[in-house]
Amino acid sequence: MDKLVECVPNFSEGRHPEVVRQILEAIDSVRGVKLLDSSSDASHNRSVVTFAGAPETVRQAAFQAAARAAELIDMEQHHGAHPRIGATDVIPFVPIGETTMEECIALARQLGAEIGERLQIPVYLYEAAATRPERRSLPAVRQGEYEGLKEAILLPGRQPDFGPARMHPTAGATAVGARPPLIAYNINLDTGDVAIAKAIAKTIRGSGGGFPSIKALGVLIEDRGLAQVTINVCNFQDVSLVRVFAAVRDEAARHGVAIADSEIVGLVPAAALPEAAVSCLQLAGFKPEQVLEQRI
Repeated sequence: MDKLVECVPNFSEGRHPEVVRQILEAIDSVRGVKLLDSSSDASHNRSVVTFAGAPETVRQAAFQAAARAAELIDMEQHHGAHPRIGATDVIPFVPIGETTMEECIALARQLGAEIGERLQIPVYLYEAAATRPERRSLPAVRQGEYEGLKEAILLPGRQPDFGPARMHPTAGATAVGARPPLIAYNINLDTGDVAIAKAIAKTIRGSGGGFPSIKALGVLIEDRGLAQVTINVCNFQDVSLVRVFAAVRDEAARHGVAIADSEIVGLVPAAALPEAAVSCLQLAGFKPEQVLEQRI
């Protein structure tokens, strides 16, 4: 089997379908790349795109997408619930099959250098591709967000890995990295009190003493008037979606609220779902090997 890489760039645009369409067309224009999924959220004002292919073609498609986003998205006009630092906020490479993390790290650094040089957008390497321990964490890279990074980027400790040590006037900055598969999972509460969502997020995330592989924030979903716990499950084998859901449900109950619903943003590994099925259906003796696609 040929080497394969998944790429899941996040763009700071979720309210103008025409802009998202043009970014997707830029990705699709690279031969050999397969566009797998695209999801936009107006409250977050963000789109998450998933595509895959051979390493070099995926790198080319990621660059084309970043270049198109830089032309179409003006961060000076951007407002949304999700943290961000640029038009193309983050570009992670994920190894598939026999592809190694080291190969994805090399890919991230090549792309970072290209974006920095050709687009004059400052690039920060994060997760496995990070050149500094404190930059492995994406929230640490995003500290201050787009507005705060305008001044912070001038400080010695916040200067980018590639590109100019100043924000692009409209495209901001970009984080490029390499990481294992991640599940973007949102849980909406039946309350508009965002303080409750923030308290729950602090309890369950690793930095707050919760699950080590969980990152979480509390935000307000304005179009529904609901508080949301937006979660990154960085290692679903360490903590399952069922455990995350149960933890949020129990914490919400302590605050006198319930869960309205939940959603997965983008794609999810098949191996992450059997436990949820077992829990909901109370299946006895069910094994992941019983999933047809897994056996095939």
